[in-house]
Amino acid sequence: MTVLRIDSSIQGPVSASSELADVAEAEWTAVRPGTAFVRRHLGASPLPADAWANAVHANFTPESQRTDAQRAAVALAQQLTSEVRDAEAAILALPLYNYGVSQHVKSWIDLVMAGTPDPTERLLDGKPVIVLTTRGGGYGPGTPREGWDHNTAYLRRVVGDIWGADLTLIERELTLAGVNPAMDALRDTAELLKKAAHEAATHAGRTLASR
Repeated sequence: MTVLRIDSSIQGPVSASSELADVAEAEWTAVRPGTAFVRRHLGASPLPADAWANAVHANFTPESQRTDAQRAAVALAQQLTSEVRDAEAAILALPLYNYGVSQHVKSWIDLVMAGTPDPTERLLDGKPVIVLTTRGGGYGPGTPREGWDHNTAYLRRVVGDIWGADLTLIERELTLAGVNPAMDALRDTAELLKKAAHEAATHAGRTLASR
């Protein structure tokens, strides 16, 4: 089995989303030790910022007239699309940044869509996919930032509705409690949310690998 793993945090070894992905992956490999992982870390190795525009323009340019940059962008887009299409499952660690999907993830999604003649192709049709998303603050009902999370619904729409994945979404909030002194009063709540997210990642990795 081949599993696509995507990380996108800029936090390196202290990333909360990658930590959750590590938990899910460990449980997955415990059940399926022969699993092969295709990995991309969009935060550590960002995709070229101009690749999507070059790929799109190339699609409207005769191949003989394409620039080298356009040819490279088309090849990259097709490679990324193939990685998604060919995966039998996926673990995607995609945190919220600045109230929305990060630029790294948006570039990846845009290029994946540019790499297929039909941008609505169900690239993950029926395949088990774990999306792990984290938020530094609180965005739930009654909080000052209620309604400010423009990341989670977008990921559901793309991964679940457009790409057709059998989606398991795991969320963790208040990851900055203990980092930001203004959030010290929320540390106990944050620990409970962390525990619940880790338990959910453990269950998802083990259960989906068992299918």
